[in-house]
Amino acid sequence: MTSRFDVAVVGAGIVGLSTARAIGFARPGLSIVILEKEEEIATHQTGRNSGVVHAGLYYRPGSLKARLCVEGGPRLLEFCDERGIDTTQAGKIVVATSASQLPALAELERRAGANGVRVVRVGPDEICEHEPEARGVEGLRVPFTGAVEFRDVARAFAEDLIRDGAEVRTGHGVLSSRSSSSGRILETVGGPIECSLVVNCAGLHVDRIARLLGTEPGVKVLPFRGEYWSLTPDAAARVRGHIYPVPDPRFPHLGVHFTRDVRGRVEIGPNAVWAWGREAYGRLSGNPRDALETLSYRGFWNLARRHWRTGLGEQWRSMSRAAFVRRARQLVPRLDARDLDQWRSGVRAQAVDTDGALIYDFLILQSPGVVNVINAPSPAATSCLSIGEHIAAIALEQL
Repeated sequence: MTSRFDVAVVGAGIVGLSTARAIGFARPGLSIVILEKEEEIATHQTGRNSGVVHAGLYYRPGSLKARLCVEGGPRLLEFCDERGIDTTQAGKIVVATSASQLPALAELERRAGANGVRVVRVGPDEICEHEPEARGVEGLRVPFTGAVEFRDVARAFAEDLIRDGAEVRTGHGVLSSRSSSSGRILETVGGPIECSLVVNCAGLHVDRIARLLGTEPGVKVLPFRGEYWSLTPDAAARVRGHIYPVPDPRFPHLGVHFTRDVRGRVEIGPNAVWAWGREAYGRLSGNPRDALETLSYRGFWNLARRHWRTGLGEQWRSMSRAAFVRRARQLVPRLDARDLDQWRSGVRAQAVDTDGALIYDFLILQSPGVVNVINAPSPAATSCLSIGEHIAAIALEQL
């Protein structure tokens, strides 16, 4: 039998759940269903990231990322405090390890000021005072940076939704879509769903779902695996909070950095290695369909042609623990390969256009009866409450 709802949200990651929650708060009478292909919520990007609550200094002033991150970070920590979810606020230091990085560091400082993020410029001695193991010529201390387990936040959002009458249906991957007299019928693994509005927050598969819903996004999601190494307890004790490099301005990734999570574990990562599948978490894992789709995409080859040296370097550091450690030693010289403990990974969904340009900002496209969240990488988790409300406002205009 076909189930009928006002709104169907595809994807039970932190953005999809936050969006559904915001729609429900704004219009309490609406019937809402969240469709998740996995048997649990928050399985992929939400549950496989560094857990950092970002301040907002990296993002272009005036962009959605800048506005929603700066607004969303404090709101997230307040929400977690109200719900008893563990967080930390250890702060962060961004370290320039050579004079050649100082112009990029100055640009970060400028962006922080324009975005309303408090930072403090520090010299070598102050870097060591803040993080005794770190070394650099200059740095930026960022007091507002913390950590949370984002899967715990997603679970709290799901609890709110269920309490208010929404349904979270796991094991309901969307297979096809067709128009109906009152909107749209989604054929799912768990049966047909009829709705007036679809909000596509499908993360690693968002472009495929968009096309299934009749929207050509003009970009393709390319999967980049990010790999993390945790430190042994002895090595972790030498890192107080979060230590970041000055990022390469050509890429939205922030470079290999040190982070301390809510359980006190310190990790190094992530890198950015092209993955042979949208859910290819192992170094040797992959999906033939995903790989063929990427290799047949003109945007992938344009991106590879432009940045092949960087890509090969990332691949080498993925294969070689020694090479990975050498990169991390630029920030913490005393690090040794024996300090590395356990390995894990996540996969980022990064939208790339046909020219090979990485889409930096959040990208939301809509057509009648459909809202597609095409690009929502970091800091989407930090921004979850704010981006959820932003998407919900767009969706509600269609109702």
